[in-house]
Amino acid sequence: MSKDDFELVRGSGNIYRDFGRANSDLEQARAIIAAKIVGALDAQKLSTRDAEKLTGIAHSEFSRIRNAQLARFTLDRLIAVLGKLDDGVEVKVTFNKRKSAPQVVEHAA
Repeated sequence: MSKDDFELVRGSGNIYRDFGRANSDLEQARAIIAAKIVGALDAQKLSTRDAEKLTGIAHSEFSRIRNAQLARFTLDRLIAVLGKLDDGVEVKVTFNKRKSAPQVVEHAA
């Protein structure tokens, strides 16, 4: 396979939207918050059991977050979990005009 067999596709910035997921913006937001939770756990060197002791949230919930099994979490629940790990959490929501579809950039030979 040569380099001429590929095309470059510029994504929208939301992988869930790029793959046509129905609730792509919600899934992206949950993934971002989950990544912040994992980052807080790592920064504080907390196991899921230690996080349970600190927050009162079941260690299995932290395991699900670490494994990106986010379907059962609402966005507000994830924000609440993050808030229990880091009391300096501030959530900011911005709205940008949505681009209709990813751009395809043709490879010039």
